[in-house]
Amino acid sequence: MTITITKTTAYDDQKPGTSGLRKKVSVFQQPNYLQNFVQSIFNSLDGFQGDTLVIGGDGRYFNRQAIQIIIKMAIANGFGKLIIGQGGLLSTPAASNIIRKYKAFGGIVLSASHNPGGPDEDFGIKYNVGNGGPAPEKFTDALYANTKVIAEYRSAEVADIDLDTLGEQQIAGVKVSIIDPVADYAALMADIFDFELIKQSIAAGLITLKFDAMHAITGPYAKKILEEELGATPGSVFNAVPLEDFGGGHPDPNLAHAHELAEIMFGADAPVFGAASDGDGDRNMIMGANIFVTPSDSLAIMAANAKLIPAYAKGISGVARSMPTSQAVDRVADKLSLPCYETPTGWKFFGNLLDADKITICGEESFGSGSNHVREKDGLWAVLFWLNLIARKRQPVADIVREHWQTYGRDIYCRHDYEAVDSDIANGILDHLRGLLNGLPGKTWGDYTVKCADEFSYTDPVDGSVSSAQGIRIGFANGSRIVFRLSGTGTVGATLRIYLERYERDVAKHDQDAQEALADLIALAEQFCEVKRRTGRNAPDVIT
Repeated sequence: MTITITKTTAYDDQKPGTSGLRKKVSVFQQPNYLQNFVQSIFNSLDGFQGDTLVIGGDGRYFNRQAIQIIIKMAIANGFGKLIIGQGGLLSTPAASNIIRKYKAFGGIVLSASHNPGGPDEDFGIKYNVGNGGPAPEKFTDALYANTKVIAEYRSAEVADIDLDTLGEQQIAGVKVSIIDPVADYAALMADIFDFELIKQSIAAGLITLKFDAMHAITGPYAKKILEEELGATPGSVFNAVPLEDFGGGHPDPNLAHAHELAEIMFGADAPVFGAASDGDGDRNMIMGANIFVTPSDSLAIMAANAKLIPAYAKGISGVARSMPTSQAVDRVADKLSLPCYETPTGWKFFGNLLDADKITICGEESFGSGSNHVREKDGLWAVLFWLNLIARKRQPVADIVREHWQTYGRDIYCRHDYEAVDSDIANGILDHLRGLLNGLPGKTWGDYTVKCADEFSYTDPVDGSVSSAQGIRIGFANGSRIVFRLSGTGTVGATLRIYLERYERDVAKHDQDAQEALADLIALAEQFCEVKRRTGRNAPDVIT
């Protein structure tokens, strides 16, 4: 085997965000840009010689080309075995499962998650560690440091491999396994949920469903599990073929982008259950006939009903949510005497809690939820959880949600996104908010008296690591909250996210429209952050 060592020049913009490095495809196509980042990953690792690396992605544009580059570099850097999804495909939760099941050293996941795909759109790459989860901040900080000083990268002079034929091949002494991307994941789901009960409920007509795969990675997974194994009517899974540009759509499972599903679920003769997943399969949107379930409510309902699912029948050890996620799951934890943790945004923060068995179920308001079965959020897992729950309770989605609100109260919640804001303006907004914090406690606006105001900092209860500057929180005496945060998942400018939450115990007020119920908080949020005045915009780009 011939190994080529190529001299290169460092780029200054390769700092990983909340889930890896995401840039426009054209950025990754710059000379040595991808190679620099991949070599920096390997330079940040120790003890992997002869070990196994998992490689796969969501199939977006540039996925195949990137995988061929990574294969050659992994061989040159000393990995002994590569496990790759057929066609270069692996959903993010499936990749996590493969790393864990086959005890791989780690994995490289190619995805920009819910961001658009195509030649002019987004691409992403991240490293997952041996527990199957995203690399922790300590690693990504070291990785970023290496990207700033890299001077050369290593690559093996071997031909491109056949990604489409299942089986094993030897490449320069390295075993390369092309695996069915769905099989291991489907088997894991069958171990967690009562597939026979769900199958019976579908056959009896108690469950009808629609799943929008958004021309993204979950199409093959959903077809296999929902239609072939559980017996859903052919065509129940639509937009099922993964496309490099996601069919020109935006693979973000919310009411704005999964509008085709929303029209079905709010239309005449809506099925019992509807769901969608995103580009790489780690997010989910849950709907019932004429009802949208917020991700925060979905997390709380799953935690409250976990014992109805076979894998969690003996109970769960605890729950966790990202800081901007509503406090609905906190109320479940309090009633069930469960530990409840509040973490920064980013799935990597749940990893230590899961590994230490401090929690079993966790989630984020950004349409992500999961459990200890893998170390990533998992869209189809949440879908199957809800199907299992409907089959056990024999209730429609709306009744399950309202029954939960009657027991715990409703956290009326929404998120306003201002996308692609000029970075200087966005950072100026955060600086302005920081300047207000000390003077806010005790001030009153109508029914809202500020109880606390701070910038969230998190100390990991397992390893003691500290993550600062994780979002601005303003809490009110009546339990309401406003949270401001800049997203780390975009590729252009910055996305300012404003999270609004109001607790309502009165059952008679549970069916209020969120935007109307939160109108006073929405006005206060603008008064505090001045985003409309500073950007010249009249409204958020996305409301969820």
